[in-house]
Amino acid sequence: MTHPTARPEAPLPFPRHLAVLILLCMGCAFAGNHVAARVAFDDGAGVLLAILMRSGGTLLVLAALVLWQRQTLRLPKGAWRWQLLLGLLIATQSLCLYSAVARVPVALALLVANVFPILLALLTWALGGARPTARTASLMGLILLGLVFVLDVPGRLADSASVGSQWWLGVTLAFCAASVFACALWITDHKLSEVRGSVRSLLTIFIVFSSINLAGVSGVLPGGLNLPATSTGWLALATLVVLYGTGFIVLFISVPRLDMPRNAPVMNIEPLATLLMGWVVLDQMLSAGQVLGGVIVVTGIVLLTYRKSSAASQVKRPAGTRCRESSSR
Repeated sequence: MTHPTARPEAPLPFPRHLAVLILLCMGCAFAGNHVAARVAFDDGAGVLLAILMRSGGTLLVLAALVLWQRQTLRLPKGAWRWQLLLGLLIATQSLCLYSAVARVPVALALLVANVFPILLALLTWALGGARPTARTASLMGLILLGLVFVLDVPGRLADSASVGSQWWLGVTLAFCAASVFACALWITDHKLSEVRGSVRSLLTIFIVFSSINLAGVSGVLPGGLNLPATSTGWLALATLVVLYGTGFIVLFISVPRLDMPRNAPVMNIEPLATLLMGWVVLDQMLSAGQVLGGVIVVTGIVLLTYRKSSAASQVKRPAGTRCRESSSR
């Protein structure tokens, strides 16, 4: 059995063009997962059911990998409470994001949820970390400006009657997902950095699966376990399980060779891929102003992530490496 403190030699990284291609494919897979989820929700599937199927399928594959690698599940002293909190935060993030996807255009939900780097930087500062630099603050302002266009704030203020309660709830849930995800990343980087990634991911997914199962059985979210009405919904659920599971597992296996400090910003293709897929599959098209806002948001996030990961590349893995269970998302 591998000793928990053993540190094997780092594998050689992939050529950059191959690493970028893998990350682009993974970003598109995660985007497709959210679009498939919306198709399932429109067919009557419950949010809890989608998360259960997604986390359950990934849990089985992860468990097999950890057993094959003969990893121990022993955690350092005092780490269990943080691991439990991490799992509950990721479960909450998954629930909030899928609930947002069920209410507003998928691309809009993803763009709002992807402001988590701003929240993570502010949280780190508030908890004694480095103060954001002037450049970081400027990029945060750029991202927020982009969100003003994404949310079409001027138009909605001019015609408040067109803004329904479901729109406000969806945007709020997406922002909650970003906030919770930022907290999860902070815990991963500051409280669980000594835990092997495979073990942390397995335990996190197990907690997600267990807590969502408990929520479904308890009836805390009425209709959360509703089944799809037609075969279209079932096909969409199967698609999201395959896309999310494939994306997560490939990313999980390949991370040591992807040079994430240098290439992580490529993953921010997800919101733009979601925009395109949402238009093709769901006929959800944002206005020209919202698309412009989306480009501004993604550009700002890429620059912010690149700056952060470059500074951390000589220390440890970047906090922005998807904590998707770790995101999860």
